[in-house]
Amino acid sequence: MVRLRVSRAGGNSGTGSVLRLLCLAGILFLLPVVLMADEITGEPDYVEPVVTELDPGTRRAIEKGLAYLAAHQEKDGSWKDWVGRKVNNRLMGAQDKHVGATALACMSFLAHGDFPGRGKYGENVEKGLRFILSTMDMNGYITYGDSRMYSHAFATLFLAEVYGMSGGRDVGEKLRRATEAIVRAQNAQGAWRYKPDSQDSDLSITVCQVMALRAAHNAGIAVPVATIERAIKYVKKSAAPSGAFYYQIYDDRGMRTMSRTSHALTAAGVTALQGAGEYSGREVQRGIRYLYRNYVVAQRPKWVVENQMRHSFEYLYGQYYAVQAMYQAGGKKWSDYWGRLKKELVTYQYTDGRWQDLVGPNYATAMATLILQIPLRYLPIFQR
Repeated sequence: MVRLRVSRAGGNSGTGSVLRLLCLAGILFLLPVVLMADEITGEPDYVEPVVTELDPGTRRAIEKGLAYLAAHQEKDGSWKDWVGRKVNNRLMGAQDKHVGATALACMSFLAHGDFPGRGKYGENVEKGLRFILSTMDMNGYITYGDSRMYSHAFATLFLAEVYGMSGGRDVGEKLRRATEAIVRAQNAQGAWRYKPDSQDSDLSITVCQVMALRAAHNAGIAVPVATIERAIKYVKKSAAPSGAFYYQIYDDRGMRTMSRTSHALTAAGVTALQGAGEYSGREVQRGIRYLYRNYVVAQRPKWVVENQMRHSFEYLYGQYYAVQAMYQAGGKKWSDYWGRLKKELVTYQYTDGRWQDLVGPNYATAMATLILQIPLRYLPIFQR
């Protein structure tokens, strides 16, 4: 997003007067708009366009994955997967219509260049959009089957991308309400947790809300500066000197603590700061180096990769944010990371086109195809 800059026209010429009037008119027009923090902190230093092309094998993997998603959409427009969470290494929840998986599947079709009612998968997007709109409650919370703030954020992000691309009064109104629900749900710690009224918070949920707010702002929805500033403070406090990021920095009583770190959490921390407009700070730069060392430099056995991908929650979720973080960083770090990741994803795709993790095949396939389509740059949230 572009920082507002007003140039001063010198002299008393007619041209200078016109320029001053145009600048004044622009400022007056923008005064009612609540600006995001990235308009204050500036643009990323690296703006070189992506030059890495998608090779034929990656393109085939994407098409097979999208075809799998299209074939497994429910009649009401939803996709089903595991709705719940992990408690003490046990899955808690049930198979149900999944708001988050539905939003991510639809975003993957958007990333392919399809829109509601238009394109190869336009009908799938339209049906998914109708399902998402139907699940919003009177408070603007998007939920179904006891889904959590993760799903609300992904649904809000999807609505923002649709509204930014094709408009629509009903979509715009629902997007505004969903955005306001995120703003209200930010707690005293400056972050978010599983439920809109949660008093504790964690980084993996916070990044989802920040990116949803970023997308909403991109689409023209007002987002309070204070909300973003408080989120930035929380995420920066979550950064460790090593470059990694902590899962939680406060316990449920609000006392300062430091919990576990991981590749996925570091990706979440870096992407959250980038999404809030912090592209070149110390925490971001350390995080980028950590992600690069931990994934590109480190050599992990194939069985470890396969186990992480298919039998955990974190692999695809983490790579979804890591690829965005490295894409924004650009240069050799991006090309090295991307080259390894796309090969890994293509290798572990099932023959029927799906990917699989503990959430389920629809969520995993949506995540994998979204990751693989980032160089296409169709989605505004993926653009530099």
